[in-house]
Amino acid sequence: MYGGQSIEQQIKNIKRGADIIVGTPGRIIDLLERKVLNLSELDYFVLDEADEMLNMGFIDAIEEILKQTNKKQKMLFFSATMPSEILAIAKRYMHDFKILKIENKEITQNLTEQIYYALRENEKFDTLCRILDFTSDFYGIIFARTKFETDDITLRLKSRGFNVEALHGDISQALRNKTLASFKSKTINILIATDVAARGIDVNNLTHVINYSLPQDAESYVHRIGRTGRAGNKGTAISFVARKDSFLLNRIQKMTKAVIRHEAAPTSNQVIEAKKINLDTKVKNIINDKEYHDYLDLAKNLINKNNDPIVVTAALLRHVYGDEFLPQYYKAMNDYKTAEISSNYNNDQSRLFVALGKRDGYNPKKLLDLLHTECKTPSRKVQNIKILDNFSFISVPEDEAEIILRTINKNDRRSKPLVTRAKN
Repeated sequence: MYGGQSIEQQIKNIKRGADIIVGTPGRIIDLLERKVLNLSELDYFVLDEADEMLNMGFIDAIEEILKQTNKKQKMLFFSATMPSEILAIAKRYMHDFKILKIENKEITQNLTEQIYYALRENEKFDTLCRILDFTSDFYGIIFARTKFETDDITLRLKSRGFNVEALHGDISQALRNKTLASFKSKTINILIATDVAARGIDVNNLTHVINYSLPQDAESYVHRIGRTGRAGNKGTAISFVARKDSFLLNRIQKMTKAVIRHEAAPTSNQVIEAKKINLDTKVKNIINDKEYHDYLDLAKNLINKNNDPIVVTAALLRHVYGDEFLPQYYKAMNDYKTAEISSNYNNDQSRLFVALGKRDGYNPKKLLDLLHTECKTPSRKVQNIKILDNFSFISVPEDEAEIILRTINKNDRRSKPLVTRAKN
């Protein structure tokens, strides 16, 4: 029972008779207020994800529900962590309770390979794209810290052609169900999620879990990576660690007693070679399965116009893949474990002010579309997008900034420039 579904239909289902009711706190309260539910003769009361109920502000609703239950029921609370507020409720309503806790030595998965990449904050997205391009048959969850970060990553990955959807607290239950169904059927192979939204996802065959942002505690880390390496399948957990996150990584390793191995991110050449192998395999499979017949006439037409077959193939690859197979497609990155970070690292990046914002109907996607249409700016080159009410900010390489400033301001007829360099 949850909001977003017809409460009338839920009431009909209850009146038909039910031994077990599973519901969100808000909907249970609604049903109690309508006198549809009577909890005075409960045998069992189970609270799942108790700590997340607290974080999401449902603790008062939980107490209100508990007040309407009988005192002889058996109660079970499940919680990844044990905040003092949850213990206080246990003392008030559970009386002589027992706490069962998993030992630290048992909480990490033996079948999950745990590695981390040491990188700069603004290298995370490019590193993520390298992993996704390098890994064949990737099927996993990428954890972000906030709803905004979740949406931003999802939008940018979609612009690069990945099958991806977001999952966070602002997504309706109906859309959540649709997204999870698509993920379980592998219609989409990538989920970008916050910790709260990912609770309850039960998929056994994930190949990867990626911590785009490290969690604040070891328990959340274990909860995240526990979604891979299940049911006898091997999995990989990758964590992105910026300098400011070093203490978090050390704390997680100490608390979980896990060996989280440092590795370097795939190089551009490694990624390109992997993509070439993948393309070669796909082409061979199409030929072997004879799935090319619908395109034979088109192929003959292209080649019969006195075109060299190799040139035609190269042109088609360029049309379909753009510059994806060229080294410059992947931003040069250094690992601060093996290379010194220059204090002037950001000198090749320019921060631009754009006089368009939410009130003009702009969001990150629309702004990326504008830059691509007007300036042919690839979305991968636009970082740190911030859309405010009346204006926006973006970061782009210096050479791209010059093109944007020259092109957009030339085409726009406003009295003031549409794009300027942001003031420090």
